Amino acid sequence: MSVRILIPSGALGLGYDATALERGIANKPDLIAIDGGSTDSGPSYLGRGVSKYARSSTKIEWAGLMDAARRAGCPLVIGTAGTCGAGSAVDWLLDITREVLAETGHSAKIAVLRSDQGPDVVAEAFETGRVTPLPAAPEIDVDLIQSCTNIVALAGVEQISAALATGADIVIAGRTTDTAIIAALPIERGVDAGLAWHAAKIGECGALCATNPQSGVLQVDFEDDAFVLTPLADGAHATPHTVSAHMLYENSDPYLLYEPGGVLDVTRAVYEALDDTRVRVTGSKWVPSDAYTVKLEGARVAGYQTIVMALLRDRHYVANAAAWADDIVTKCTAKALARTPASEGDFSIEIRLIGQNATLGALETRTSDAVEIGALGLVTAKTHALAGEIAKLLNPYLLHHPLTRDEEQPTFAFPFSPAEIDRGAIYEFCLNHVLRLDDPMDAFSLEVVDG
Repeated sequence: MSVRILIPSGALGLGYDATALERGIANKPDLIAIDGGSTDSGPSYLGRGVSKYARSSTKIEWAGLMDAARRAGCPLVIGTAGTCGAGSAVDWLLDITREVLAETGHSAKIAVLRSDQGPDVVAEAFETGRVTPLPAAPEIDVDLIQSCTNIVALAGVEQISAALATGADIVIAGRTTDTAIIAALPIERGVDAGLAWHAAKIGECGALCATNPQSGVLQVDFEDDAFVLTPLADGAHATPHTVSAHMLYENSDPYLLYEPGGVLDVTRAVYEALDDTRVRVTGSKWVPSDAYTVKLEGARVAGYQTIVMALLRDRHYVANAAAWADDIVTKCTAKALARTPASEGDFSIEIRLIGQNATLGALETRTSDAVEIGALGLVTAKTHALAGEIAKLLNPYLLHHPLTRDEEQPTFAFPFSPAEIDRGAIYEFCLNHVLRLDDPMDAFSLEVVDG
């Protein structure tokens, strides 16, 4: 048995090596699979139901892959369409697909798999014990679930297989696990589930499991008892080290990977270099679970935010930036409580010192003599109006606040005017739970449309 999957890139919107893609097309893949999403850039995209990638760039790359699949004579599958996989993001990519087809004069059968979960449905499942927390999950209740602007379930192999079974030329899926879109066809054709899931995990980000990782294009070949990974770009080489190391990518355990319906165990996997480019893997094992569960992701409005930035270059203030920032936060918080209708808990003021510890905060251990520091003030409040009002209270502090009362009044630099930037609603992830299903399709919908 032989199944070949072509993975052009780690995500649609990141780009791919056109020459390497042509090599993959010439090798006649059985499927072209690409991930469309990520939570790397935070909860706002799920909260708003939008893509983080530019439409113009997405359209160019997607049109290239549609053409590649047509010439290869195989289906094209994308998971987590539009970054977040919410229904509005799926519709966004479906619109792009139809636009490309109209412009090129082609037609296609399109399977649309949706992963959206109604808050009422999830709330009912929670109350009946079918929603359970993952480790370190936050406490939730029905009100929290109802406050979510979007909730999605992560589809697995079964749902992608159902979409492929329609005979579609293109599958546009809502939220899926990164691996499901790769593992589904091999499993459907009889490949050992352990090998299929393992190959999918290693190949989920394209050539990230090889040298020259940004080239993107990766070919996965399944044999009776093994899979072989081949990066197709010039200068890209897979090694046992680069391949095995990818089990730790976005995964806390280098040997176990939990997926809908079971767990992948690679404890006994063997990685063999076939040459300086290809790696053959054997020994992967799939352990089915007693119950079929899918992970839930939900996002909701966490407040409203306005930001202000100032630049410090005076040596005295650069050296004492932390004390200066702490004093501003204390004084501006007191002023906001005294001069606005806000109560404690209605807002927060934070100043992140860019160039000193803006990334790690108190965990930062490296120090250096900075020439300048950016002071990024973040005001987060329960209402849009309150965030803007308190940011204007913060403005004069960032422009003129002295370290001590007896010093000459300093003047710092705002890099733009107005100094306040209204970020509007900000979002937070609020679900880290799984939903138990009696049937894998219970939480998903599938329709076939012509394009």
